[in-house]
Amino acid sequence: MNSTQTRRLLAGLAVCVLSGAMAGGVGARDEGMWLLTSPPRAALKERYGFEPSPQWLEHVQKAAVRFSTGGSGSIISGDGLVMTNHHVGSDVLAQLSTKARNLLETGYYARTRGEELRCPDLELNVLWQIRDVTGEVNAGVKEGMSASDAGEARQRAIADIAKKAQDETKFKCEVVTLYQGARYHLYCYKRYTDVRLVFAPEQEIAFFGGDTDNFEFPRFNLDMCFFRIYEDGLPLQAEHFLSWSTGSKEGDLALVIGHPGSTQRLYTTDHLKFMRDTMIPERLRQMWRSEVRSQIFMGRSAENQRTGAEDFFGVANGRKAFMGELAGLLDPAVMGSKRAEEMRLRDAVRANPEWSKQWGDGWDLIAGAEHARLAWFRRWFVFERGMNSDLIGFARMIVRHAEEVGKPNGERLRDFRDSALASLYTQMYSPAPVHELLEVNRVEGVLLFMAEMLGGEDPLVVQALGGKSPKARAEELVLGTTLKDAAARKKLVEGGSAALAESKDPMIVFWKLLDRESREMRARFEREVEAAEQAGYAKIAAAKFAVEGENTYPDATFTLRLAFGPIKGYQEDGKEIPPYTDFAGLYERYQDRKGQAGFDLPERWLRGKGRLDLTTPFNFVCGADIIGGNSGSPVVNTKGEVIGLIFDGNIQSLVGAFQYDGAQNRAVAVDSRAIIESLRKLYDAGPLADEMQGKSR
Repeated sequence: MNSTQTRRLLAGLAVCVLSGAMAGGVGARDEGMWLLTSPPRAALKERYGFEPSPQWLEHVQKAAVRFSTGGSGSIISGDGLVMTNHHVGSDVLAQLSTKARNLLETGYYARTRGEELRCPDLELNVLWQIRDVTGEVNAGVKEGMSASDAGEARQRAIADIAKKAQDETKFKCEVVTLYQGARYHLYCYKRYTDVRLVFAPEQEIAFFGGDTDNFEFPRFNLDMCFFRIYEDGLPLQAEHFLSWSTGSKEGDLALVIGHPGSTQRLYTTDHLKFMRDTMIPERLRQMWRSEVRSQIFMGRSAENQRTGAEDFFGVANGRKAFMGELAGLLDPAVMGSKRAEEMRLRDAVRANPEWSKQWGDGWDLIAGAEHARLAWFRRWFVFERGMNSDLIGFARMIVRHAEEVGKPNGERLRDFRDSALASLYTQMYSPAPVHELLEVNRVEGVLLFMAEMLGGEDPLVVQALGGKSPKARAEELVLGTTLKDAAARKKLVEGGSAALAESKDPMIVFWKLLDRESREMRARFEREVEAAEQAGYAKIAAAKFAVEGENTYPDATFTLRLAFGPIKGYQEDGKEIPPYTDFAGLYERYQDRKGQAGFDLPERWLRGKGRLDLTTPFNFVCGADIIGGNSGSPVVNTKGEVIGLIFDGNIQSLVGAFQYDGAQNRAVAVDSRAIIESLRKLYDAGPLADEMQGKSR
């Protein structure tokens, strides 16, 4: 579900009617990705008799983990053991693999602490402090400022707030934009970079069913992976960690603590039309192209199959997710409900002269921005969505670092502010291997994509190709660059502008050709689109708060949220879909589809069938409202005990970025009992299961 450098936040998608979200009517439908500082207390108490205490909320907050690869996780032992999905950890598994030892294929279990494998560039974040800084962010915005000037003022304030907080706390600090600009919160994270692999099953069982069963239910996936956080060379002595449960049953309340990536539920209809008619179709065309290129590359050799699998997995998953989103936006019922809700709010604003003066132009600001960007969208898309190469990414970071770090903190690109540099260096100096043939394929794809989007005679395309074919140019750049070596990258970074001026590295020279226009397109987007959107959405959110109250949740921002819903099946094509699957169902599915792509089982699962209790629940669905980025989130009961591990959503959830349907939308999880049963009886990992269940330290 994710590929190197391009992280996938597309696992389970959830959908919700905007009026319910903003009106606080979500309790009846278990809707929402709620801030832990503003949980849906009334809905939880009314429907489930559960009142999360401040201590409960703090505990689950500080046991939750955000992965730099784009997923979620949780600390599940006092010795820093972390649980997430196999597909969240798959980038790391690929990095730690070699031609002789493919961890994705064989799995891995460290039987001793000394065998735990250090991850090359994985960063885990634990949210420790939260503060509302809306007033501080907006302090420099003066009446009469243009949207662009106001946006720049906010960005300067955001940079200063994050830097000051980081200097004071020594944590990783970032200012999060909520409600598309109506609120700003400061989040301070404990940051861990000494992270080691403990356990992963074989990919065949982690992703059993392949693309056929992806985003479907019933499912039979052991999509789990375990890491350990180290601090000062020793396992983290975690202050907060989740205990293990004895299991769950149908009807139980399931609570999901994780980091949903991105939703667009508060978008205006004009913004959604842009997504429907321009953004998503371009993403899909790009993904279809990349998927075919990945298939061809992997077909050339067994080694290509190994090194290219993550790219293929990520793009195939993204393609399926975006197809679901597009189908939703093409559904007249979805757009009709959005349009009707928008008109009700606009009518309420028009009816109040003061409101109309303050907020009435919010929708027009967004409509103007989306229309204006059409003229230069394709060029922006090439630079911001089309540079899918590790080496191009390194070159871009190095070239921009030399220029940005010399500027005042508040004037830098966001990626290079003081608050972001530590994470950037972790990525930049990663010792993970760079596979030359894979990079040649990626860079050739970038060049072909540029030519297709801009035209073969576009001056920038001509410069990028340097008088060669895309394949020959890609080989020249990849085979000739020193950026494959982390030490060479570090030397260029530390050498600054002088080192770059002298560098003849072909990849550095290549990016210098592109950087000026790339910067111009980014600046134009931030100035003409992002600033206008934030100004417009801040007004719309203020209007919603005035009309409907503030008992609501903001769109997802890859920050910590609480979602909830019962363990409950649903109807599909007139049939009742039960909420649980079991091991017996896995073997039945294997026999039904044996020999078809994606339906192989690891040898240990074939040999060990007789050792398993086949009635053990394997996967289950619940009504919790999730989206990509929630992959790896723990599912807990009201005691805060682990009952499952989120890894996907069902097919009905794929329009979840825009709307939620409680009747069919379901989050899919690995059952906690299946995790223990498989560890003990198939993987001879009793000590690991003991640690998870609190039986040993």
